[in-house]
Amino acid sequence: MTLTKAELADLLFEKVGLNKREAKDMVESFFEEIRVALENGNSVKLSGFGNFQLRDKPQRPGRNPKTGEEIPITARRVVTFHASQKLKALVEQTYRGPDNTQQRAASDSR
Repeated sequence: MTLTKAELADLLFEKVGLNKREAKDMVESFFEEIRVALENGNSVKLSGFGNFQLRDKPQRPGRNPKTGEEIPITARRVVTFHASQKLKALVEQTYRGPDNTQQRAASDSR
């Protein structure tokens, strides 16, 4: 399942009590602030969630798969996301299940 901006707005409506318009505007504003920060060359750090960072990739050689001709891939700037340790741990715990996490912790302490 994929969580969309519309679903985030609905969750704000249900859990926080904002009206639907306010919830939608809040979600849009949140992502707009992230976009503007990245557009201005800044990193975005969301404590307990992760970091959005910009990375400059240099020009590199590439190859046309049909002809085999070597072509340059131009330099570009990309956005990367690195999940926080807390988020990684929660995802791993959910994937393994709470029982496996407890068993693993017990075996690690031996």
